[in-house]
Amino acid sequence: MEQATTIQVQPADRKKILGIWKVALYMFLITAVEYVFAFTMDAGMLRSVIFVTLTIVKAFYIVSEFMHLGHEIKGLMYSIVLPMIFIIWLIVALVNLEGAAIKDARGVVDFEGGAGTEQVDPGH
Repeated sequence: MEQATTIQVQPADRKKILGIWKVALYMFLITAVEYVFAFTMDAGMLRSVIFVTLTIVKAFYIVSEFMHLGHEIKGLMYSIVLPMIFIIWLIVALVNLEGAAIKDARGVVDFEGGAGTEQVDPGH
């Protein structure tokens, strides 16, 4: 004996679909801003800070909408997002510290006269 199974198709929820497209548009605009900064700014600390900040914003949208964390209580959301910010800060600080140590060990000195150029200390 076979059981008859009935499947009822639910109509598309336009509000949810519009919300997904809205988040995708936000992420596209943030990525477009990143590309504008990448091709118009010189490499430096300001550009790196802008990239890290915009990446955190995009990660927040992904976690909030696609992982449904934005619909949870705020305490749970902050318990995941805030440690991520501190971990990114730690990584940036350690990379900066290690980079400065390597630069010092190789004798690379920032040249004050040019626009961001470096030169190697000839005595080293």
